[in-house]
Amino acid sequence: MKQPVLGLVATAIGIVLALAFISLFSLPAFNGPVALHLLCAIPFQVMAVVIWGANPSFVAKLSQPGKGLSLLVLNLVAMAIITPLALMVVGEGIEPPGPVPSHFAIIVVPTTFWLAIVWGGWPFNLFGKNPVVAGLALLIGAYVLTWIGFRLFFNYDFLQGAPPAVNLASAPHGMFNGVVALVFYVTALAAMFLVLCFDLWPLTLAPAVMQQPALGITWSIVCVAIAWVATSIGFTVMGTDPMVFLTRVTVPFIFGSIVVLNMFQNSLVKAAQPLKGIVNTVLVIAIGQVLALLYRLAAPAVTGQLVLGPPAYDFEIWLANALLSVTFPFLIFIAAYFAYWPLQRDK
Repeated sequence: MKQPVLGLVATAIGIVLALAFISLFSLPAFNGPVALHLLCAIPFQVMAVVIWGANPSFVAKLSQPGKGLSLLVLNLVAMAIITPLALMVVGEGIEPPGPVPSHFAIIVVPTTFWLAIVWGGWPFNLFGKNPVVAGLALLIGAYVLTWIGFRLFFNYDFLQGAPPAVNLASAPHGMFNGVVALVFYVTALAAMFLVLCFDLWPLTLAPAVMQQPALGITWSIVCVAIAWVATSIGFTVMGTDPMVFLTRVTVPFIFGSIVVLNMFQNSLVKAAQPLKGIVNTVLVIAIGQVLALLYRLAAPAVTGQLVLGPPAYDFEIWLANALLSVTFPFLIFIAAYFAYWPLQRDK
């Protein structure tokens, strides 16, 4: 099976598996501990795919599905170790987790993408030629940097007076409202995918910029600038609720990017840049919005009727978790860990 049929079928399988998985849990369980555990699995997955190439030395000689199963088990072990540690450091070990540890687990994901893709693993790949060591160092660095940024920029004073289950004793008192900071940070990740739609054009026109750390610095500035423009328009000009903006703009764009760039392996458009990037972006927006609508229509059958908007934002949290905490890792398991097996044979 070849592209684009390969990507289409693999994506459909991933979506069906993800929705079936989500249907196993009640809304509180899914939006709480289940989503937290899966979020804590994604940074390892990003590192394993980008830095290890989903083919580290200790599984390189295995064929599929053995290689995919080995990586999947290792990922689950990492999740089982990381989740209680993250919950203890940020959420005082209290279960079910409240919004504070959940937000922390969410923003570790963009940090890992940032270190692995935007910075190309630099400077962790300078510590040695062994990608296994570099990848593990990057993963630890992602959590440390996220914790520092979380303390500096996220503020949860607005949750004062919340139910006792939402323990705020260790919540950060940083510079910005925690929800606004979260949406901004995740939108910066969407900006990273936007740049990837253009294969880093026009940065590629300046060879000096394409070397680390110059590339990491420049690309980071571009992502922050795009996120600032997008959220300023959304929050200030249009007056959109940040959580609504997250689920109607940011999350669908990221999910559409995963489908176009990963599941279809950036093969849908055969054109030179910037035309390829423009068409890629249109496809990302269209696919992301269609799939977000599909999940919205499927939600009552999968989980039950969900209430939109404040104060609980049940639907918005469910949709973000369904697309990015469950379906995204499921799709990458299929495309990277199992290399589309059995749809495609080992090469």
